Amino acid sequence: MTTRALVFPGQGSQTVGMGRDLAQAFPAARLVFEEVDEVLKQNLTRLMFEGPEEDLILTENAQPAIMAVSLAALRVLVDEGGVDVSTVCGFVAGHSLGEYSALAAAGTLSLADTARLLRIRGNAMQQAVPVGEGAMAALLGLDVDDARAVAKEASATGVCSVANDNAPGQVVVSGARPAVEQAVEIAAGLGARRAIMLPVSAPFHCPLMGPAADIMAEALAAVTMTPPRVSLVANVTAAAVDDPAEIRHLLVEQVTGMVRWRECVLTLRDQGVDTLVEIGAGKVLSGLARRIDRDLAAHSVGTPDEVEAFLKTL
Repeated sequence: MTTRALVFPGQGSQTVGMGRDLAQAFPAARLVFEEVDEVLKQNLTRLMFEGPEEDLILTENAQPAIMAVSLAALRVLVDEGGVDVSTVCGFVAGHSLGEYSALAAAGTLSLADTARLLRIRGNAMQQAVPVGEGAMAALLGLDVDDARAVAKEASATGVCSVANDNAPGQVVVSGARPAVEQAVEIAAGLGARRAIMLPVSAPFHCPLMGPAADIMAEALAAVTMTPPRVSLVANVTAAAVDDPAEIRHLLVEQVTGMVRWRECVLTLRDQGVDTLVEIGAGKVLSGLARRIDRDLAAHSVGTPDEVEAFLKTL
């Protein structure tokens, strides 16, 4: 018997046009987009469908937009495919902002609160560090321990820490721009296959995000959370969690903490999960899953054809 986890993508999965075919094919998807637009008092749907790309990639827009596509696809599965999240999967998880999508899918957060929180989160992360002062870099071909050693050495120049352990040989560091640039040079000397600066607007998941964590602590404290219908495997701990108070705490920690995605996927595997279902835009998490454990099956559900293909597997 297949044991699934629903997983939800993070920033970087956005593309102009995402979600448009879902909205054209399914009334349930359109309702999600309309609700997000209303909550945010913005025509985010038009920005997602038509661009311009330079506005869509802004953190304050990209975060709620990626969530909206994920929850639109999920709503189609639930409303038009008869899927019950609590029986179709054993766990949920999400990469960075995707953790909010996962919690909405599991019933812990309402769609409206999720959209509001991600707009606050996106704004807070963008404003925590002046543009140009922070940076992130992908260290390809190094494991997380080597990446930690690189970050530690680069920290002599400024803040630098491991932000994402995405998969074997794909680790991201984040911090002050001079330190991250130093990390790129150090990584090459340690045998990294490639070390490349990333086109991001802020240094996510590092101590420089402290001001954003404070803002999120206040915002999360004001939101009602109910226990998830299925357990969340959390970014910060790579462990399953069900208690709303603990989830709140971990979402705050996540702003400055490392996204332990590789370990999250291994935790899911060790809990008996054999299939990851990526709900939303793109196929980033499906690709990472194959790099983490080739025996894991991974499916993407973000287009009408993918929705119909997934429903046939149930």
